[in-house]
Amino acid sequence: MSTTKKYPIGMHPALPPPSGSVGPVRWMRDNLFSSVSNTVLTVMGLYLIYIIVPPFVEWAFIDSVVLGADSRKECLKIMGDDRGACWSFVYKRWGQFVYGFYPVEERWRVNLAFLLVAATVAVVLVERLRANKALMIGALLLPVICFFLITGGLFGLVDIPTNKMGGILLTMIVGLTGIFVSLPISIMLALSRISKLPIFSILATIFIEFIRGVPLITLLFIASTLLSYFLPPGSNFDLLLRVLIMVTLFSAAYIAEVIRGGLAAIPVGQYEAADALGLSYWQSMRLIILPQALKISIPGIVGSFIGLFKDTTLVVIIGLLDPLGIGMAAISTTEWSGLGTELYVFIGMFFFIFCFSMSRYSLHLEKKLHTGH
Repeated sequence: MSTTKKYPIGMHPALPPPSGSVGPVRWMRDNLFSSVSNTVLTVMGLYLIYIIVPPFVEWAFIDSVVLGADSRKECLKIMGDDRGACWSFVYKRWGQFVYGFYPVEERWRVNLAFLLVAATVAVVLVERLRANKALMIGALLLPVICFFLITGGLFGLVDIPTNKMGGILLTMIVGLTGIFVSLPISIMLALSRISKLPIFSILATIFIEFIRGVPLITLLFIASTLLSYFLPPGSNFDLLLRVLIMVTLFSAAYIAEVIRGGLAAIPVGQYEAADALGLSYWQSMRLIILPQALKISIPGIVGSFIGLFKDTTLVVIIGLLDPLGIGMAAISTTEWSGLGTELYVFIGMFFFIFCFSMSRYSLHLEKKLHTGH
């Protein structure tokens, strides 16, 4: 006797897809073993992972030393025959890696500034928070509060000279300032370069081509040394401020070209439609042209931001000690000499976390704004 349930015509529930057409097995077959060449590359990749990852995990985690050593020799004594990583120098100098030479009793100000920066980034990146105008205005004011928190000068806070700032604090100051300040400047440069007014177009072109034709390290040397020759005698122009200006202008010039490419990709009909609606130049740019151009330019913009964040390590050449500079100073001492591998792995992981996060958010934003489907 059949127990099959009968359904009215058109009312039968959807059946699950065949097991071989979905799931991890299907994904592996489509992406890893879809052809002979892909299969060979997959096997080679797995072999490389096998010969690289286990030894690295053993060196970095299993046989490593974090606590209980005040020098590399003590690390070697603790490890014995095992030769793992000596992370003790990172643990012992963690305060310098994060704060530089910022006074210990004032580091709470830096911690509070980090929290405010995190809140600002959250409001800027999360759409639900960004849609709240009050939160958005507050997020724009938080960086100003962070500036006075870190440097002092208001609310009875002790003034801290910028030469005391280093480590991750310095990297965040240079990187985030360059990223957030350069974007609006780059938009104005891109619009100026395509402007029909020759004065704006020529000046923007000269500026962009000059900045893009000079290495960043040269501009930093100009900011640290040559700029003082053009200032009035006795004037004191803070070195960190000079670096921030140069880094911001450098980033703005590169991003301006990326945005100009996005503007060039906009069909002429969009401009004509804006004119037909009776919109002014700035209204058409703000409401129609720029949103589309920025959406197209997201990969290039984020790529420039990532490059800028990594280029903050160049400040060590002009005497500012970012995490790399702090680490190089640490391993140059007799206690921690010979720990270059640990230093560069630690610095590399720090930059990887930030740069990978930016790239993933870029992909998320591209998928969210993709309207071609």
